[in-house]
Amino acid sequence: MKEHIETLCVQAGYSPKTGESRIPPIVQSTTFFYGDSQVMADLFDLKREGFFYSRLANPTVDALEKKVAALEGGACGIGCASGMSAILLTAMTLCEAGDNLVTASEIYGGTFNLFSATLKKFGIEARFFDVDAPADDIFSLIDERTKFVFAETIANPAVAVLDFEKVAAVCKAHGVLFIVDNTLATPALCRPLSLGADIVVHSTSKYLDGHAAALGGMIVDGGTFRYKGNARYPAFNTPDESYHGLVYADLPAPFGVKCRAQMMRDTGAVMSPQNAFYTLLGSDTLALRMERHSRNAEKIAAFLAGHPKVEWVRSPALPGDKYHALAQKYLPNGTGGMMSFGIRGDKSACARFMEHLRIATQETHVADVRSCVLHPASTTHRQLSEEQLAAAGIASNLVRLSVGIENADDLISDLTQALEQV
Repeated sequence: MKEHIETLCVQAGYSPKTGESRIPPIVQSTTFFYGDSQVMADLFDLKREGFFYSRLANPTVDALEKKVAALEGGACGIGCASGMSAILLTAMTLCEAGDNLVTASEIYGGTFNLFSATLKKFGIEARFFDVDAPADDIFSLIDERTKFVFAETIANPAVAVLDFEKVAAVCKAHGVLFIVDNTLATPALCRPLSLGADIVVHSTSKYLDGHAAALGGMIVDGGTFRYKGNARYPAFNTPDESYHGLVYADLPAPFGVKCRAQMMRDTGAVMSPQNAFYTLLGSDTLALRMERHSRNAEKIAAFLAGHPKVEWVRSPALPGDKYHALAQKYLPNGTGGMMSFGIRGDKSACARFMEHLRIATQETHVADVRSCVLHPASTTHRQLSEEQLAAAGIASNLVRLSVGIENADDLISDLTQALEQV
């Protein structure tokens, strides 16, 4: 029986045996006991499943990995220390010096900096395209050393909706991996693996967690991409001497195994059991919360669009938004709580507005149950040049608004009185 997303949110990832805890317990241990030496040797050789050290796998983290993989419809999940570490581990699993990646410009500022600056130090080139560019523009950036194409389902903070069909077709034509950050849509609203993506990443600290209590990230391997004999991915077809000549392309979910066995092993960027537990609790209500976030955002976007002190509003929920048609196609059940808008005036006008809010708070976060605002150009994206800010769709008067699950009328009253101060 194929279960609906609401049921998976509550039930997936963990099934207790008789007498065991009904919810996944916190296994707060670095290591695990084995009385059989051969069993432990087999674990180290990846010949059997199990837990031997929490830097590689832990029962509590495993429950969350299985849950998110089920929500996304993937083969396996990998719990990471943060969303950024999930993206870094993904890139490191696939790329080495001399390789390149192709990415949309309209992405989170931290990801943009990772791709454009940090990976560059390791000899990995990032090539950027406008998310609205025609397929030929993306096609022209891909060569034999391109390891993946990257984009966000809903861009943060540009609030651009990804055209999956366009990008997936380009990736399929080249035989290159298509990786999507699904943080702001979540599998409750969009499942990228069903739309042509091969790997999905998340900052679980956002909607998946919901309460902003736990830092974490997740990688989900779709498990369907063909690595065997693929000349673009020699590392998957070359024996790994650190595992006695294991060839990853011969295994189910090759990416997931290689990422955990090599990159997680060597970097230690693992999710903690405590944070996995908090995220598991929050994810139970994901489907319910995303419905409320979406409905609230629709009301507030319409309010802002009609306010004289607001210059523009970016929300795919609005019928006049440039991404509304794509949202109806790929996000028919809602677009979440993210939006951005431009206040008439300069950065100081944005500051006055945000400082006078009483319900929505100014903070370096997004996508939890509480409404919050931020001025990206002076905070999360301040490391970008003016040209890079423009390419990422970030104007100097842009305010990012993450709409929570409070009463929509109360939020509108709060926005009204703060806008009066501008």
